Amino acid sequence: MQKPLSVLVIDENGPRAAIIEAGLRAAGHDSVTVVNDMNGIARRISDIDPDVIVIDLESPNRDMLESIFQVTRVVKRPVAMFVDSSDQASIEAAVDAGVSAYIVDGLRQERVKPILDLAVSRFNAFSRMARELEEVRNELAERKVIERAKAILMKTRSIGEDEAYRLMRSTAMNQNRKIVDIAESIVTAASLFETGKK
Repeated sequence: MQKPLSVLVIDENGPRAAIIEAGLRAAGHDSVTVVNDMNGIARRISDIDPDVIVIDLESPNRDMLESIFQVTRVVKRPVAMFVDSSDQASIEAAVDAGVSAYIVDGLRQERVKPILDLAVSRFNAFSRMARELEEVRNELAERKVIERAKAILMKTRSIGEDEAYRLMRSTAMNQNRKIVDIAESIVTAASLFETGKK
């Protein structure tokens, strides 16, 4: 069974915040913190360290939205945002800022839980994709370094590609290191040698 989520509700309107809080508590979320003041909100979020953030803005102006989006870019948490009205630019800005669920004119107590669940699911899916993308980038970078190191060994030792790779692999095994670490050492040494010749 997964641990209960701690939820931070940000809403300057007390009665509206109470609707969200009631919806969360009815859905079984006992750890709910409500903040009614936007001043110093980034610091408050850091201090509270919630699992999920629910933001409710009655009629946000562009400056207010931008300050909220700056916060959501930094906190790396699922964010569900309720607004009374919106435009295409605000929606696009919300998506760019990492808001997981952006709900226009949809604040009702019974909708809070499904929207929160959606925000968490979208956030987790996006985080997983971002991690996978980073892993692929790292693998490509490692492959480039290994290819450069092989080319250096082939040139300096007059050996073939397979032999250059076997040499790096056996060195890595003997030193209990990764092949990419050996490859980086070869590339660094070669660049130092080239610099020293100039």
